[in-house]
Amino acid sequence: MSGGIFKNIRVYWLAFTAYWGIILFGYDTGVAGGIVDNDFFQSHFGVFDNQKKADEISSNVVSVLQAGAFFGAIGSAFVSARIGRRYTMQLYTLIFLVGAILQTIASGPPHGLGLIYGGRVIAGFGIGGISSVAPAYVSECSPKEVRGRITGCFQIMVAIGVMISYFVNFGVAAHISNSIAIWRIPFAVQLIPAGIMSIGLLAVRESPRWLASVGRNKEAIENLAYLRRETIHSPDIIHEMAEIEAAILEEREAREGLGWKEAFLGKGNGIRFFIAFFIFVLQQFAGQNSVNYYAPRIFKAIGYTGQKQSLLASGIYGIVKVVSTAIFIFFGVETLGRKLSLIISAFGMGTLFFIIGAILKTHPPPEVPPPSPPPASQAMAAMLYIYVCFYSMGWGPLPWVYVADIFPTRTRHFGLAVASSSQWLFNFVVSKITPHMVTVLGWKLFITFATINILGMGTFSMLIPETKGRSLEEMDIIFGTVSAEERQRHIDKQQRGMEHGEDVDKRSISEEKV
Repeated sequence: MSGGIFKNIRVYWLAFTAYWGIILFGYDTGVAGGIVDNDFFQSHFGVFDNQKKADEISSNVVSVLQAGAFFGAIGSAFVSARIGRRYTMQLYTLIFLVGAILQTIASGPPHGLGLIYGGRVIAGFGIGGISSVAPAYVSECSPKEVRGRITGCFQIMVAIGVMISYFVNFGVAAHISNSIAIWRIPFAVQLIPAGIMSIGLLAVRESPRWLASVGRNKEAIENLAYLRRETIHSPDIIHEMAEIEAAILEEREAREGLGWKEAFLGKGNGIRFFIAFFIFVLQQFAGQNSVNYYAPRIFKAIGYTGQKQSLLASGIYGIVKVVSTAIFIFFGVETLGRKLSLIISAFGMGTLFFIIGAILKTHPPPEVPPPSPPPASQAMAAMLYIYVCFYSMGWGPLPWVYVADIFPTRTRHFGLAVASSSQWLFNFVVSKITPHMVTVLGWKLFITFATINILGMGTFSMLIPETKGRSLEEMDIIFGTVSAEERQRHIDKQQRGMEHGEDVDKRSISEEKV
């Protein structure tokens, strides 16, 4: 049997298919900032030369997506637990398509802006569900040796989506000046990845761990063997399936007769939900999404005053982000580990934001824009490009990888829903306030982000446990739900039963305790 990437080629294909929805995540969060900053858009909707009203519409167009995504993420936990990961993603993709169509057909006043708002809420609902379920689905299907790399592709796809949105906006602005196509074309482009994902999901298999969690063990081991390119009688498959079943049976018996409060606050679970919630609170206030959503506006603030200048600078930023994220995911995530990467990332980002804030304070852009950005503006742009490299090696991809790592199968969908809803809730807050912060704070905005990076994110990174190279089932040991010795006894019992052909659906951990 071939090794390496070819051994896991079916898992990579599954991730590639599921993560088309994550391209939507990146594209939809990046595209709106360029659209609302366009002169024709602003004049068409009567906000040109009215900074306060322009800030309001800008923040609304960007943030209503996050509002819809928040509710989509919360609802996905219950849908995913009921019908499985694959069908849930299919459902949310169809919801997204409805929202994308509404945005695309929007014209001018009086109803155009309402259609854009409504379409982005619906599309956001779809993206919220996809962003919650996709990393859980991919994580549950991935072997532990490459799980960080495969799950981390989530952030590569986000970065690709953002980069595409910048260049679509740049291309449209360069060739179209006075037409509603300025927003219709960028909004229509999002139909392409959504359509590919909707079709591609028909050709992938359900998560073996979810199947085992609902008692469909025969399908679970068949799907596991298919994904690993092994037979169902392979010792490796039998061992992995035994480990999955042992963890599920332990949790089922520990939770028997108990309500949802115990699932969230039971032994070893409360801290996991806290981490899932708080890691995304910090990520949203890292400054990256403010740059993501309003990159043209940010680059204008540091001296890239022409529309084409700011859009091109944003596009280069997108390229740097994609390349640096890909390099880290494929070569660094399983080498440096989660914890060290997050620490280096936090301190690197904070340092660069302090530098940008200091330069902007001492060398503000001239009131009369020169033909090309002054040296100080070019230096600040360079610092932003280096900053995104540090973001891409830690606080960009790793919160999703880490949260997908730490939850047991029966609560993973709830954990990812909490994480995703936290991400979207504070994403909404940041996207809503950023235009006003750029206008009011100026250079102090970067100092604020720098302080959060170093004091908040750096400290948090030092306190969380390392998860690199550990199976999903080992997380219960790390977080104190079960001891290593007790888990090994349960695995040995399950494996002996499988090797002797027992009915896996009828075995119980409690038999061992009698």
